[in-house]
Amino acid sequence: GCAMIGQSMINVQSGARTRLAAIMAALFLLSFILFAAPLIEQIPLAALTGVMFMVVIGTFAWNSFRILLKIPRSDALVIILVTVVTVQYDLAVAVVAGVIVSALVYAWRSAKRLHISAHDSHTVPGAKTYELDGPLFFASTDNFSELFDIEHDPDVVIVDFKRSRVVDQSALQAIEDLALKYESKGKELRLRHLSRDCHQLLKKAGQLMIDSDDDHDYQVAADYSVRTGVFGGGH
Repeated sequence: GCAMIGQSMINVQSGARTRLAAIMAALFLLSFILFAAPLIEQIPLAALTGVMFMVVIGTFAWNSFRILLKIPRSDALVIILVTVVTVQYDLAVAVVAGVIVSALVYAWRSAKRLHISAHDSHTVPGAKTYELDGPLFFASTDNFSELFDIEHDPDVVIVDFKRSRVVDQSALQAIEDLALKYESKGKELRLRHLSRDCHQLLKKAGQLMIDSDDDHDYQVAADYSVRTGVFGGGH
């Protein structure tokens, strides 16, 4: 696929607008491979070098220089990285490297979006509720653990996932570690408003026993006590 990008762009820039152009390009390429290879060998390498220069000029996004200072630094880094790796190795390696770096940058940004607001519970007298806002996954677990005041919290603590999602195994481990910390202080941790997929993740983990007493209308899990494995009623 990488080898066809340059040919496709040159084809379009030469005026191709319909599928017939792609079909003709494929047929000519097939004929060159099967029958006309001796004729291709007669073309001087200098001429082919000139053709390749024109391909480079036609495929390079020259407006990248103009937008580098206007876009986020992470995006500019990915553009520069992919360009350098393409020249050094090939386009396939560059695409893989760009995808990996972009994924890491996204994970880092998402980790910063996790916030917690704490207030007294409106449903459980004497309890404290932590409302999470943002995804909980491997990059945000450290921040998640630091947002709780385990020493000074009351005996019952509720973690509300209404605006959050449990994404991966690291998040499950972070929840379990938090529950153990509260349990070591003789306190109870409850999970509330887990989405159905988050509920299934916790159930599949095996270490946190979860019943199937869900609110099917809103597809959220009921109040769940990590310490006792028993749901509260009515939520």
